[in-house]
Amino acid sequence: MYFECLLPSQLGKMIGRKCVPQTYSEWAFSSLFFGLRISPYLVTRFYASSKKQRIEWQFLNFMQNIIGQQRTKEFLTSLAASERVPHALLFLSKTGGGGLALATAFAQLLQCEKISSISQSLNFQACGECSACRKASQFTHPDIHFSFPTIGTNAVSTDFLKEWRSFLSETPFADVNTWLQRLGADNKQGNINKEECNAILKKLSLKAFEGRYKILLMWLPEYLGKEGNRLLKLIEEPPEQTIFLLVAENQDLILSTILSRCQLVKLDPLSDEDVTDGLVQERGISLERARQIAFLSGGDYGAALAAADAPVTDDAQLLLDWLRKCWRGHAVEMVRWTEEFAKLGRENQKQFLHYGLHFLREMLSLVSTGSPTMRLRPEELATAQNMAKVLDFEKIAQIVGLLNDNIYYIERNANPKILFLDTSIKMHQIMKTKNKQ
Repeated sequence: MYFECLLPSQLGKMIGRKCVPQTYSEWAFSSLFFGLRISPYLVTRFYASSKKQRIEWQFLNFMQNIIGQQRTKEFLTSLAASERVPHALLFLSKTGGGGLALATAFAQLLQCEKISSISQSLNFQACGECSACRKASQFTHPDIHFSFPTIGTNAVSTDFLKEWRSFLSETPFADVNTWLQRLGADNKQGNINKEECNAILKKLSLKAFEGRYKILLMWLPEYLGKEGNRLLKLIEEPPEQTIFLLVAENQDLILSTILSRCQLVKLDPLSDEDVTDGLVQERGISLERARQIAFLSGGDYGAALAAADAPVTDDAQLLLDWLRKCWRGHAVEMVRWTEEFAKLGRENQKQFLHYGLHFLREMLSLVSTGSPTMRLRPEELATAQNMAKVLDFEKIAQIVGLLNDNIYYIERNANPKILFLDTSIKMHQIMKTKNKQ
């Protein structure tokens, strides 16, 4: 669900009563995304009953409302309070771990105009009321520049700012494939090219327009490749009051010369409890379903949100049906199954594959240790025990490899009918191979 932000008077007319907040601060931060569709955790909750209607304005600070990462939040707020921020910070997190969300919130905190007056506060955070906070919350602050992977020859980030702001507003936890598909990438590879690097050099050579700092927030510097050499001197000796915030997921793909010039901010993996609480609060789903999604997501909150938004499917029954058809190897049955499965849509297919990996990995544990203590429901455990009688460790591992490959291909828009029919045939061959003595 998304909430369309309106001016107080407009909203009052919509529900037929006066509901204008008493203070301007009540409209601070997320409320000023006028006309943008944004996630509920950035806006409000609406309460209604047969007896009364009321609106409770909950404009929480962005950083404090990001799930998990308490240690990192405390470090960043203390860093801002000290007013001794390193000129280059590298946020390192798993996909969907909150690195982009935290870096965006930290940029707002640094630009807050009231930061000096609240620096002694125990609850140090952006005020959400000043002009800088309002602009930063809409990702339109003139001194917060964004750089990110794009597609197309000579493309630069400023060509896609409209799409970028929409992306950040809806979920800053999504992965790069989700972002590139928004741009119509299909099978094209994203990158941060030479023209983008030259644009960064030009932007940061100018004086700050109105902010305390000039900030460059670069998402996924892994996509720089060797072009990152163009930025080395700027990162090492930046102009006065210039800060680089780099958000990465794989530091092995970043130039070592860039890594050596940055202070590392390593985010903790999100726990299942963090993801579960976030899903229940933000999507309003049942606790049981939230726990199941959290376990399958492996700390990827973006994937968890996508799974929560997808229609509910019985992945356990679907997987069991597929495995049975693959075991029998009846061609007509496998073709019919793949045709029906192809209708589910890409996100549901990915969710199913992630469930299949979870199930098979638990089976590997069962085959290896013989212990029935696994993270499976009773009916799933019974199925796993029966299958363990006919599938040994090596066969299960091969099927796991097939499903992993399928996730990769589905993300790149492979034809699901061809892909899953081919996988079904390979699984049949694996299952019918004689066990090694």
